[in-house]
Amino acid sequence: MSLRGPYTLWSAFYDAVVERATAPVRARSLALLGAPDGQQILLDGIGTGLDLPHLPPGNHYVGVDLTPAMLHRAELRAQQLGLAIDLREGDVQHLNLPDACFDSVIMHLILAVVPDTVATLREAARVLRPGGRLLILDKFLKPGQRAPLRRLISPLLGRLATRTNVVFEDALVQVPGLRVLDDQPALAGGWFRHILLEKS
Repeated sequence: MSLRGPYTLWSAFYDAVVERATAPVRARSLALLGAPDGQQILLDGIGTGLDLPHLPPGNHYVGVDLTPAMLHRAELRAQQLGLAIDLREGDVQHLNLPDACFDSVIMHLILAVVPDTVATLREAARVLRPGGRLLILDKFLKPGQRAPLRRLISPLLGRLATRTNVVFEDALVQVPGLRVLDDQPALAGGWFRHILLEKS
């Protein structure tokens, strides 16, 4: 299943729906980068580029997204900010990038969107250098959480925008070499979480 079609439609009003609600939590997540200089940083599933205003300067950024319409909006936002970034169309479940080439990978609102969470997390780990960090912001069920409504609507929503039944821990256990440095609630009573991982 490809989300290119739905997100081509979403691109026209994605920012109006998502930007205001997520700007503070994006900023808090990206503050975990500190103030690095000269690093290689991947924005995995960059979308319309809502993370761009919160990025520290002085690094080399690469943004990957499946949808050209979303990338076009990210490009316009980067131009407005005067931010140099290498934008590429691609599938985050199968990145066309070499192993161990990034110091950090940013995954904001992507792991619960893609059809295959494990493949996406595994690819992010593959392109991350040892000692590199992975910043995650997304909505996850807790292990064992029943959440019947979220589980019920997830198959439909997953075809249109995002899944609501993803358990992060179920994916993490299938991707060796990543350890949790921090895990904090972000939004909606902890349904959205800030998670910081490090590659061994």
